Amino acid sequence: MSLIRVGTASWTDPTLIQSKAFYPRGCSSAEERLRFYASRFPMVEVDSSYYAMPSERNAQLWAERTPDDFTFNLKAFRLFTGHQTPAKALPPDIAAELAPLFETKRNVYYKDLPDSLRDEMWARFERAVRPLRDAGKLTALHFQFAPWVTPSPDWKRHLEECVGRLPDYLLAYEFRNRTWYDGRHDDVTLAMERDLGVAHVVVDEPQVGAKSIPQVWGVASPQLAIVRMHGRNHETWDIKGATVASDRFDYDYSDDELREVATPIRELAQRVAELHVVFNNNNGDQGQRNGRSLMAILGAEAFGAESREA
Repeated sequence: MSLIRVGTASWTDPTLIQSKAFYPRGCSSAEERLRFYASRFPMVEVDSSYYAMPSERNAQLWAERTPDDFTFNLKAFRLFTGHQTPAKALPPDIAAELAPLFETKRNVYYKDLPDSLRDEMWARFERAVRPLRDAGKLTALHFQFAPWVTPSPDWKRHLEECVGRLPDYLLAYEFRNRTWYDGRHDDVTLAMERDLGVAHVVVDEPQVGAKSIPQVWGVASPQLAIVRMHGRNHETWDIKGATVASDRFDYDYSDDELREVATPIRELAQRVAELHVVFNNNNGDQGQRNGRSLMAILGAEAFGAESREA
C-alpha cells in the first residue's frame, strides 16, 4: 500500500512561532519544537538549507530528535539551483576566496565558481546531509530551480550534473518556469525526469502567467512524488519587495479546497511507493492547520493520521 505523508515546509517559521497557535506553552527550544512537530506530522521539508549550507551537526540532531518512522526532505542550497547567492549565504572561507568577485558583484552564480570550489561546495553539502541518510530519515533532496531555469541545453546539462554529484540520493525537481509545463512539453519534461531518476513535483499555486506552473499530475520516479501546496493567493504571488516568505504565501485553504485536491492525491499515490504533500503556506499556523485537516480528510490513507496525537 502506498504511503501518503503530509507535512509542512519548515517547523520554525518566525510567524508560526509568533502566532503561538501551534506549539504549546513552554515548548520553546529547538529540540522541543521538533519533537512536538514530529508528534503531529510524519514528515517535514527543511527550507533553511536553501538559504545557507546545512550543517552535519544539525542533521545529526534532527535524526536523534524524531521518531523512527519520521522522514525529512531537504531543500538544496540556492547556489545549486541557479539562484543568485550573496556572500553572507556562503561559508566564510568560500566567500573569502570569492572576494575579488564580490568587489564588483552583489551576488555570484554557480557558473561563476571555479571547478575546485564547485567540488568543495558539493562535497560539504553531501557531508552535511549524510547523517539523515545514514539514519534512514532522508527521503529526498528537493531542488527548487530558479524561475530563469529553462529547458535549454546548458540548463539540462546542469540538471544532469546535480544527479551526478549526488549519486547515492533521490533528488526531486521543482521547476518554476512555465516552459517546462506549457501543455505541449509536459510529457517531454516528465520523460527527462524519468531518465534522470528524479522525483516529479506537482504544485498547487496561483495561475498568474509565466511564473506559475500548472498542476501536472504525473510520475517520474516510482519511489516518490511530491505535491507542494503553495497557496492560491493571486495578489501576493509575484509581490515585489517581500521581506519574509509569509508575505507571499499567505493563504488559508478551505476544507472544500482540500477535499478537491485529495482526489488527485489519492490517485497519484497509487502510482508511487510514497507520496509527500508539503504545505508551503506559512502565515502563522496556516500550513500546520491545513496539513492536519488534509490528514483528517484522507483518513487512514494518510500515514500517521491515526497514530499522531490530535
